[in-house]
Amino acid sequence: MKVVMISRSTHFTSPGGDTTQIEMTAKYLRALGVDIDIRLSTDAIAYQNYDLLHFFNIIRPDDILPHIKATAVPFVISTIFVDYHEYEKKCRTGPMRLLNTVFDKDQIEYVKAVARAVKNGEKIKSLYFLMHGQKKSVQVVAAQAGLLLPNSHSEYNRLVTSYGIKKGYHKVVNAIDPASFSNAVEPNLAFKDHVLCVGRIEGRKNQLNLIKALQNTALQLTIIGKPGPNQAAYYAQCQAQARDAPNVRFIQHMDHASLAGVYQAAKVHVLPSWFETTGLSSLEAGAMGCNLVVTRKGDTEEYFGDMTHYCEPDDVESIRQAVTQAHAKPVNPRLRNHIFSHYTWQDTATQTLAAYQQVLNH
Repeated sequence: MKVVMISRSTHFTSPGGDTTQIEMTAKYLRALGVDIDIRLSTDAIAYQNYDLLHFFNIIRPDDILPHIKATAVPFVISTIFVDYHEYEKKCRTGPMRLLNTVFDKDQIEYVKAVARAVKNGEKIKSLYFLMHGQKKSVQVVAAQAGLLLPNSHSEYNRLVTSYGIKKGYHKVVNAIDPASFSNAVEPNLAFKDHVLCVGRIEGRKNQLNLIKALQNTALQLTIIGKPGPNQAAYYAQCQAQARDAPNVRFIQHMDHASLAGVYQAAKVHVLPSWFETTGLSSLEAGAMGCNLVVTRKGDTEEYFGDMTHYCEPDDVESIRQAVTQAHAKPVNPRLRNHIFSHYTWQDTATQTLAAYQQVLNH
């Protein structure tokens, strides 16, 4: 079986959670004997060389439409269906806040695609998308897919609610690499009992409210990550908020090997985001024995159930209380066992291969 995974054009230049999902899924599928190539949506692809196309990010239908118009090769979509509309309405400033008040989320996605074309040179690739907009484009690509591959049942239900999609789907989990995150990792004691927040620094991840919640407390907060694209002003806000808080520090980059030791030593990992399909860093931190604090907005409850602490992203006191409680409690071994039993990249690859086989056999 030969499959091409097709990702957004900024897959390498602006890596995110989807980058990790694609590359780790490919790695473990190859171990199962699947021949996998990774290409960008802007690449010219020799479709006839593949049995199946695998797209990612259904909220970017303009990346998918030109390919499925050019070939009859069957395809699947890892939907990664996020919904940032609440954040955009409540937290954006200036023209974007006004736009999000006036327009619905699909109209906003359309505006953003046009803005990326004008500002960043990411050309609009599909005349259908240009003429019919975001919602109809998502519905068209979903209808033609062999299967949808959401990361959770709740993600699929969100798609149904938003787009009236009634399409076959196969849940494929987000995951951790047990080779990198195991008991063999030596803890980095410089981070002993720290509170961590690992991920891109951007408004949607809500690091600013986390800093406000923990500044001038006895808890040491370490924020690991670079500012996201177009997030320099937000990063500056975070740094300014932390300027007089000696218990808050930033680390822009840390490789996975080093990060595992930091997780192993820390006590709590926090993602107080406005939305998370799961949060890969939450899975990794939980696998290394951190207690977790996460948002309820998104799909986190399906993954973590009652094994974590939940907070409200717009409530600084809620974040403070959840982190304080998580830090005071002993580590929950049930969470770690749950992650290793259900959420490894081997599980992801096995589930993905089953979906491939279902489409090709059909």
